[in-house]
Amino acid sequence: MEPLVLSDAQLSQFIGQYLWPFIRIGALFMAAPIFGARTVTARIRILLALFVTLLVSPMLPSPPPVDYVSVEAFLRVLNEVLIGLSLGFAFQVALHIFVLAGQLIAMKMGLGFASMNDPSNGISVTVLSQFYLLLSTVLFLIMNGHLVIIDIIVSSFTSLPVGGAGLSVETFIEIASLGSWMFSAALVFVLPVFTALLVINMAFGVMNRSAPQINVFTVGFPITLIFGLLFMWISLMAFLPYFRQVFDDAALIGQQLMRLP
Repeated sequence: MEPLVLSDAQLSQFIGQYLWPFIRIGALFMAAPIFGARTVTARIRILLALFVTLLVSPMLPSPPPVDYVSVEAFLRVLNEVLIGLSLGFAFQVALHIFVLAGQLIAMKMGLGFASMNDPSNGISVTVLSQFYLLLSTVLFLIMNGHLVIIDIIVSSFTSLPVGGAGLSVETFIEIASLGSWMFSAALVFVLPVFTALLVINMAFGVMNRSAPQINVFTVGFPITLIFGLLFMWISLMAFLPYFRQVFDDAALIGQQLMRLP
Protein backbone atom coordinates (compact mmCIF):
# COMPACT_ATOMS: atom_id res chain seq x y z
CA MET A 1 0.00 0.00 0.00
CA GLU A 2 1.48 3.30 -1.10
CA PRO A 3 1.67 6.08 1.50
CA LEU A 4 -0.52 9.12 1.07
CA VAL A 5 1.56 12.01 -0.26
CA LEU A 6 0.26 15.57 -0.13
CA SER A 7 1.88 18.46 -1.90
CA ASP A 8 2.29 21.86 -0.32
CA ALA A 9 -0.55 23.26 -2.42
CA GLN A 10 -2.92 20.47 -1.43
CA LEU A 11 -2.03 20.84 2.25
CA SER A 12 -2.49 24.61 2.07
CA GLN A 13 -5.86 24.15 0.37
CA PHE A 14 -6.99 21.65 3.02
CA ILE A 15 -5.99 23.97 5.87
CA GLY A 16 -7.66 26.97 4.25
CA GLN A 17 -10.90 25.02 3.79
CA TYR A 18 -11.32 24.95 7.57
CA LEU A 19 -9.17 27.85 8.80
CA TRP A 20 -10.97 30.78 7.19
CA PRO A 21 -14.50 29.67 8.14
CA PHE A 22 -13.25 28.99 11.66
CA ILE A 23 -11.95 32.57 11.98
CA ARG A 24 -15.23 34.10 10.78
CA ILE A 25 -17.42 31.86 12.94
CA GLY A 26 -15.14 32.28 15.94
CA ALA A 27 -15.31 36.06 15.65
CA LEU A 28 -19.09 35.80 15.53
CA PHE A 29 -19.19 33.77 18.73
CA MET A 30 -16.99 36.34 20.44
CA ALA A 31 -19.53 39.13 19.84
CA ALA A 32 -22.92 37.41 19.49
CA PRO A 33 -25.47 37.39 22.31
CA ILE A 34 -25.29 34.45 24.74
CA PHE A 35 -22.19 33.05 23.01
CA GLY A 36 -20.21 36.21 23.72
CA ALA A 37 -21.23 36.49 27.38
CA ARG A 38 -18.51 36.58 29.99
CA THR A 39 -20.07 33.53 31.63
CA VAL A 40 -19.19 31.52 28.50
CA THR A 41 -15.47 30.83 28.64
CA ALA A 42 -13.18 31.26 25.65
CA ARG A 43 -12.58 27.51 25.56
CA ILE A 44 -16.29 26.80 25.08
CA ARG A 45 -16.53 29.44 22.34
CA ILE A 46 -13.58 27.91 20.50
CA LEU A 47 -15.08 24.43 20.75
CA LEU A 48 -18.47 25.65 19.49
CA ALA A 49 -16.81 27.48 16.60
CA LEU A 50 -14.77 24.37 15.79
CA PHE A 51 -17.84 22.11 15.77
CA VAL A 52 -19.81 24.48 13.54
CA THR A 53 -16.83 24.84 11.22
CA LEU A 54 -16.43 21.08 10.89
CA LEU A 55 -20.12 20.79 9.99
CA VAL A 56 -20.35 23.56 7.40
CA SER A 57 -16.88 23.61 5.81
CA PRO A 58 -17.50 20.64 3.46
CA MET A 59 -20.50 22.52 2.00
CA LEU A 60 -18.56 25.74 1.34
CA PRO A 61 -16.67 26.62 -1.84
CA SER A 62 -12.91 26.23 -1.74
CA PRO A 63 -11.15 29.50 -0.86
CA PRO A 64 -8.41 30.82 -3.13
CA PRO A 65 -4.91 29.79 -2.02
CA VAL A 66 -2.73 32.28 -0.19
CA ASP A 67 0.67 32.34 1.45
CA TYR A 68 -0.04 32.13 5.19
CA VAL A 69 3.03 34.21 6.02
CA SER A 70 2.18 37.31 4.02
CA VAL A 71 0.37 40.61 4.19
CA GLU A 72 -2.46 39.19 2.08
CA ALA A 73 -3.09 36.46 4.67
CA PHE A 74 -3.14 39.05 7.46
CA LEU A 75 -5.67 41.18 5.56
CA ARG A 76 -7.80 38.12 4.96
CA VAL A 77 -7.80 37.28 8.67
CA LEU A 78 -8.77 40.87 9.47
CA ASN A 79 -11.56 40.74 6.90
CA GLU A 80 -12.99 37.51 8.31
CA VAL A 81 -12.86 38.85 11.86
CA LEU A 82 -14.67 42.04 10.87
CA ILE A 83 -17.43 40.10 9.11
CA GLY A 84 -18.06 37.90 12.14
CA LEU A 85 -17.91 40.78 14.61
CA SER A 86 -20.30 42.95 12.59
CA LEU A 87 -23.00 40.29 12.54
CA GLY A 88 -22.63 39.54 16.25
CA PHE A 89 -22.66 43.25 17.07
CA ALA A 90 -25.97 43.75 15.22
CA PHE A 91 -27.74 41.17 17.37
CA GLN A 92 -25.98 42.43 20.48
CA VAL A 93 -27.41 45.89 19.88
CA ALA A 94 -30.89 44.36 19.55
CA LEU A 95 -30.70 42.90 23.06
CA HIS A 96 -29.22 46.07 24.51
CA ILE A 97 -32.30 47.96 23.37
CA PHE A 98 -34.12 46.46 26.36
CA VAL A 99 -31.14 47.06 28.66
CA LEU A 100 -31.31 50.74 27.75
CA ALA A 101 -35.09 50.71 28.19
CA GLY A 102 -34.63 49.37 31.72
CA GLN A 103 -32.10 52.10 32.45
CA LEU A 104 -34.51 54.81 31.29
CA ILE A 105 -37.44 53.47 33.29
CA ALA A 106 -35.30 53.03 36.41
CA MET A 107 -34.03 56.61 36.23
CA LYS A 108 -37.56 57.92 35.81
CA MET A 109 -38.89 55.85 38.73
CA GLY A 110 -36.03 56.75 41.05
CA LEU A 111 -34.48 53.28 40.97
CA GLY A 112 -31.25 54.42 39.36
CA PHE A 113 -29.38 53.66 42.58
CA ALA A 114 -30.63 50.04 42.66
CA SER A 115 -27.92 48.48 40.52
CA MET A 116 -26.39 45.03 40.35
CA ASN A 117 -23.57 43.36 38.50
CA ASP A 118 -24.35 41.99 35.06
CA PRO A 119 -22.46 38.68 34.79
CA SER A 120 -22.81 38.52 31.01
CA ASN A 121 -21.07 41.86 30.41
CA GLY A 122 -19.20 42.43 33.66
CA ILE A 123 -20.69 45.88 34.29
CA SER A 124 -23.15 47.32 36.79
CA VAL A 125 -26.68 47.90 35.49
CA THR A 126 -29.96 48.69 37.17
CA VAL A 127 -32.20 45.93 38.43
CA LEU A 128 -34.83 46.66 35.79
CA SER A 129 -32.21 46.44 33.04
CA GLN A 130 -31.09 43.07 34.33
CA PHE A 131 -34.70 41.89 34.43
CA TYR A 132 -35.32 42.99 30.84
CA LEU A 133 -32.02 41.44 29.73
CA LEU A 134 -32.89 38.07 31.26
CA LEU A 135 -36.37 38.17 29.75
CA SER A 136 -35.08 39.12 26.29
CA THR A 137 -32.38 36.43 26.47
CA VAL A 138 -34.99 33.76 27.19
CA LEU A 139 -37.16 34.98 24.31
CA PHE A 140 -34.09 35.07 22.07
CA LEU A 141 -33.50 31.39 22.74
CA ILE A 142 -37.19 30.53 22.38
CA MET A 143 -37.26 32.17 18.94
CA ASN A 144 -34.14 30.20 17.93
CA GLY A 145 -32.08 33.34 17.66
CA HIS A 146 -28.85 31.37 18.02
CA LEU A 147 -29.82 29.24 15.02
CA VAL A 148 -30.71 32.33 13.00
CA ILE A 149 -27.26 33.78 13.68
CA ILE A 150 -25.54 30.58 12.60
CA ASP A 151 -27.71 30.37 9.47
CA ILE A 152 -26.83 33.94 8.46
CA ILE A 153 -23.09 33.48 9.03
CA VAL A 154 -23.10 30.25 7.00
CA SER A 155 -25.02 31.93 4.17
CA SER A 156 -22.53 34.83 4.23
CA PHE A 157 -19.85 32.57 2.77
CA THR A 158 -21.82 32.71 -0.49
CA SER A 159 -22.49 36.46 -0.54
CA LEU A 160 -19.13 37.39 1.04
CA PRO A 161 -16.77 34.63 -0.07
CA VAL A 162 -13.41 34.11 1.55
CA GLY A 163 -10.80 36.18 -0.22
CA GLY A 164 -13.40 38.55 -1.68
CA ALA A 165 -13.81 42.29 -1.31
CA GLY A 166 -15.28 42.00 2.20
CA LEU A 167 -17.28 44.72 3.92
CA SER A 168 -17.69 48.06 2.18
CA VAL A 169 -17.60 51.55 3.64
CA GLU A 170 -21.39 51.73 3.43
CA THR A 171 -21.58 48.63 5.62
CA PHE A 172 -19.53 50.28 8.36
CA ILE A 173 -21.78 53.34 8.14
CA GLU A 174 -24.79 51.07 8.65
CA ILE A 175 -23.09 49.50 11.68
CA ALA A 176 -22.45 52.95 13.16
CA SER A 177 -26.09 53.92 12.59
CA LEU A 178 -27.24 51.01 14.78
CA GLY A 179 -26.66 53.30 17.77
CA SER A 180 -29.48 55.61 16.71
CA TRP A 181 -31.70 52.58 16.13
CA MET A 182 -30.97 51.33 19.65
CA PHE A 183 -31.84 54.65 21.33
CA SER A 184 -34.97 55.26 19.24
CA ALA A 185 -36.30 51.71 19.72
CA ALA A 186 -35.69 51.85 23.49
CA LEU A 187 -37.45 55.22 23.71
CA VAL A 188 -40.47 53.92 21.78
CA PHE A 189 -40.74 50.98 24.16
CA VAL A 190 -40.66 53.09 27.35
CA LEU A 191 -42.70 56.02 26.02
CA PRO A 192 -46.05 54.84 27.51
CA VAL A 193 -44.46 54.40 30.95
CA PHE A 194 -42.75 57.78 30.60
CA THR A 195 -46.05 59.45 29.77
CA ALA A 196 -47.85 57.88 32.74
CA LEU A 197 -45.08 58.86 35.15
CA LEU A 198 -45.04 62.37 33.70
CA VAL A 199 -48.76 62.77 34.49
CA ILE A 200 -48.11 61.61 38.08
CA ASN A 201 -45.23 64.08 38.48
CA MET A 202 -47.41 66.88 37.09
CA ALA A 203 -50.08 65.98 39.68
CA PHE A 204 -47.50 66.25 42.46
CA GLY A 205 -46.39 69.59 41.05
CA VAL A 206 -49.94 70.92 41.21
CA MET A 207 -50.27 69.54 44.76
CA ASN A 208 -47.06 71.29 45.78
CA ARG A 209 -48.29 74.61 44.44
CA SER A 210 -51.73 74.31 46.04
CA ALA A 211 -50.48 73.05 49.43
CA PRO A 212 -46.83 74.10 49.94
CA GLN A 213 -46.86 72.83 53.53
CA ILE A 214 -47.05 69.21 52.28
CA ASN A 215 -43.68 67.55 51.74
CA VAL A 216 -44.32 66.27 48.24
CA PHE A 217 -40.90 64.66 47.88
CA THR A 218 -41.50 62.39 50.88
CA VAL A 219 -44.91 61.31 49.62
CA GLY A 220 -44.12 61.36 45.92
CA PHE A 221 -41.18 58.95 45.83
CA PRO A 222 -43.01 55.82 47.08
CA ILE A 223 -46.10 56.64 45.05
CA THR A 224 -44.03 57.16 41.90
CA LEU A 225 -42.21 53.89 42.59
CA ILE A 226 -45.45 51.95 43.11
CA PHE A 227 -47.12 53.35 40.00
CA GLY A 228 -43.92 52.86 38.00
CA LEU A 229 -43.84 49.17 38.85
CA LEU A 230 -47.55 48.91 38.06
CA PHE A 231 -47.11 50.54 34.64
CA MET A 232 -44.09 48.37 33.94
CA TRP A 233 -46.13 45.26 34.80
CA ILE A 234 -48.88 46.40 32.41
CA SER A 235 -46.33 47.09 29.68
CA LEU A 236 -45.11 43.48 29.86
CA MET A 237 -48.14 42.54 27.75
CA ALA A 238 -46.52 44.37 24.84
CA PHE A 239 -43.04 42.99 25.51
CA LEU A 240 -43.39 39.84 23.41
CA PRO A 241 -44.73 41.45 20.20
CA TYR A 242 -42.24 44.30 20.48
CA PHE A 243 -39.35 41.90 21.03
CA ARG A 244 -40.47 39.89 18.00
CA GLN A 245 -40.42 43.07 15.93
CA VAL A 246 -36.96 44.00 17.18
CA PHE A 247 -35.73 40.46 16.55
CA ASP A 248 -37.05 40.53 12.98
CA ASP A 249 -35.41 43.91 12.41
CA ALA A 250 -32.10 42.60 13.77
CA ALA A 251 -32.28 39.56 11.48
CA LEU A 252 -33.01 41.84 8.52
CA ILE A 253 -30.11 44.12 9.44
CA GLY A 254 -27.81 41.10 9.76
CA GLN A 255 -28.84 39.91 6.30
CA GLN A 256 -28.21 43.36 4.87
CA LEU A 257 -24.78 43.53 6.46
CA MET A 258 -23.94 40.12 4.99
CA ARG A 259 -25.40 41.21 1.61
CA LEU A 260 -27.94 38.41 1.61
CA PRO A 261 -31.07 38.69 -0.57
